[in-house]
Amino acid sequence: MTTHHHSLSRRRFLQTASLAAGGWLASRVIPVGAAERPKVALAAARSYDRRLIRRAVQDMLDDLGGLGDVIRPGDRVAIKTNLTGGVHWEQQLSVPATESYVTHPEVIRALGEAVLDAGARELVIVEAAYDRESFFRWGHMAAASHLGAMLVNLNDPWPYKGFIQRPVGEDWLVYESFLFHPILVDVDAFISVAKMKCHQNAGITLSMKNLFGLVPLQYYMLKQGDGHRSEMHGPDNHYKTRVPRVVVDLVRARPIDFALIDGVKTSEGGEGPWGVQWNPVEPGVLVAGKNPVSTDAVAAAAMGFEPTALSFREEPFRYSINHLFLANWSGLGTHRLDEIETVGASLESVRYPFHAYVLPGDQAHARHHPGPYNFA
Repeated sequence: MTTHHHSLSRRRFLQTASLAAGGWLASRVIPVGAAERPKVALAAARSYDRRLIRRAVQDMLDDLGGLGDVIRPGDRVAIKTNLTGGVHWEQQLSVPATESYVTHPEVIRALGEAVLDAGARELVIVEAAYDRESFFRWGHMAAASHLGAMLVNLNDPWPYKGFIQRPVGEDWLVYESFLFHPILVDVDAFISVAKMKCHQNAGITLSMKNLFGLVPLQYYMLKQGDGHRSEMHGPDNHYKTRVPRVVVDLVRARPIDFALIDGVKTSEGGEGPWGVQWNPVEPGVLVAGKNPVSTDAVAAAAMGFEPTALSFREEPFRYSINHLFLANWSGLGTHRLDEIETVGASLESVRYPFHAYVLPGDQAHARHHPGPYNFA
């Protein structure tokens, strides 16, 4: 199959990188009027007890005014989960993957029940899974069965005949279009349910970065056998400016109608156990909202980070463009806490300081990681 996505020109690459490094993206933000302030809900949850998670999710939905403006009766709804890395990594861990680096099925189940209660006709759970066993091992098959939902591996066009090209729109940053599973376009509402984590290439990975798992892996590798979407990261050190812009392109190609972030039990220092600084933590928080930029901004604050942190200068974005800035600059929503209304639990009551990823050798900025995966 021939794809028609287009990469960023060298001139545009250097231009955006220099603007970000010079702080231009920090000043080029889009203000939000007081009457338009997006709401983001917070809830404390210390375990994945089924009743506890269902109650926490419902409380957040109530605080946000329900799902009536997101889902209409008879809608077809997709929930994008996060099942990164493949099940083989879990074999060497003392904690389950669902309690450290992939979305927990109880969070999917609770939100899925609320979506069906809101009148959805059909629910699909989607992910470009590294291996099909991920759906079984990590509880998503059981959750789908309970919900009467269909599981769709976005690496395979089934039950359609093939993938489709989905344009980003004018002023695309890296990709003019993406190769998508057709179901991503056919649904009436799209929900991102992410794990709250730090990220080596993006600083943080929340509801927007979760969309990296929308595209079929096999068409986004620089060379066969890479095992990850190496084309999206780019060669050499291009990932520092490329990954954040790909995130924004993806959100423009497949807008997020509702975001839910699982920070009950997760990890810091990186996105998965393949990173030497990765360390499991238990923040005990859930974050939800109807604007992904604002939701991710509040989640970043709950992680102890400043959402408006300067690109290439401040944690967690010391090694990349702050994609929250870039999303705001692209008109996708505000990342400024003073322009966002938080509801439910207070931000102060759920804040849990995460250790950001630190480039090996950059010890001047390293903080001690108190787990078995710390580095000296």
